[in-house]
Amino acid sequence: MVFPFNALAAIPIQQWTLPNGAQVFLVQSDAIPMVDVQIDFDAGGRRDPAAKAGLASVTAGMTSKGVLAQPGDAIKREKPAPALDENALSEAWADLGASFTASAGTDRMSFSLRTLTYPDLLPRAIALAARQLGTPAFPDVVWQRERQRISASLQEANRRPATVANRAFAKAVYGVHPYGLELTEATLDNLTVADMQALYRRAIAPCRATLSIVGAVNPEQAQTLALGLLANLPATADCAALPAVPAVQALSAASEFRIPFESAQAHVLIGQPGYKRDDPDFFALTLGNYILGGGGFVSRLTEEVREKRGLSYSIYSYFSPGLNAGAFTIGLQTRPDQAVQAVQVSRDVLARFVDAGPTEKEMRAAKDNLIGGFALRIDSNRKLLDNVANIAWNHLALNYLDTWTQAVEKLTAADVKAAFTRKLQPEKMVTVIVGGAP
Repeated sequence: MVFPFNALAAIPIQQWTLPNGAQVFLVQSDAIPMVDVQIDFDAGGRRDPAAKAGLASVTAGMTSKGVLAQPGDAIKREKPAPALDENALSEAWADLGASFTASAGTDRMSFSLRTLTYPDLLPRAIALAARQLGTPAFPDVVWQRERQRISASLQEANRRPATVANRAFAKAVYGVHPYGLELTEATLDNLTVADMQALYRRAIAPCRATLSIVGAVNPEQAQTLALGLLANLPATADCAALPAVPAVQALSAASEFRIPFESAQAHVLIGQPGYKRDDPDFFALTLGNYILGGGGFVSRLTEEVREKRGLSYSIYSYFSPGLNAGAFTIGLQTRPDQAVQAVQVSRDVLARFVDAGPTEKEMRAAKDNLIGGFALRIDSNRKLLDNVANIAWNHLALNYLDTWTQAVEKLTAADVKAAFTRKLQPEKMVTVIVGGAP
């Protein structure tokens, strides 16, 4: 075992590398006999071929639909284990009082285990999770059923103005970049079990795994836990670097899309490509966005659009940074006949904020809220795990959580203004309006 590096901090994160190349990040928390684990792989939607958008998502979903039979091992004194279909697998997890789930986002495919750490339960939960992670069955008969279910869901979603708006916005902001791809009925028809198996062989390997662990396990136990979870993945997998994903291209000019739709409310999205998660402007942009539109009823956008003019019940703004530059978005709903006015007011508020920055009063109120609420970000093992996984995935400093409030407190209004000036160009943004007559 490689001795872990301890960050000398209030929330000590221990980090080390397994012999198989996997990265482990551990926060030991002995308050309750439970452990939460997240295993991340660079196998999210940004790796999907354009014609097979949605592959990562459906692959993650299919890992819970059954596992292959497992041969015995006389040396390890392990008995053969029969194959389990989706019902038997679900019942096995229920019997353990544990859970193992999978999901895929834009950047990563994630597997999450939650189990008690009692000696009679933990090894069994590890073994079952290892089977589901390492030898999913991907039964074609189940996939055909799932395909029909997903197709019906897509057809239903396509009748909603929010779906139409989000799809048009993503295409306009990202262009041909993989961040703009999404599962559609056309790409769903292209997805096969063979595609899922190929993705698994290519991306789901021990050397590509990042494990974040929070709970009642010490480093030695965490080492055993991590090795056990990855035991059924091929040790001889190709560990060559995956192809680089191209950068998101900046917009060269403003564009506006008005899409007729019979709905009581017009859905409006305004935005552009933003920034990557490891950008040094992260804290300034987080604080500034709270003032602009992320702070709910105390934000500038709410004050100008809702309170003063009554153009929308709610309006918001947010950044979605990832391994590539995620979008900056302003969103609102309004009466179709008020959409033009609501868009103009929102644009004006944004332009003034980028040009002049926040006031000292706004800075103090935003800092008090974010710093005062920081404890709520880590008040459970699940929330703490999310933060540890964020640190691990984005290569942040191990003392990130311990310096978070100081990083926010030391920001100045000039810092926020400079960060927004660097990242946003209000005169070049995309605007999508869905709703109203042609």
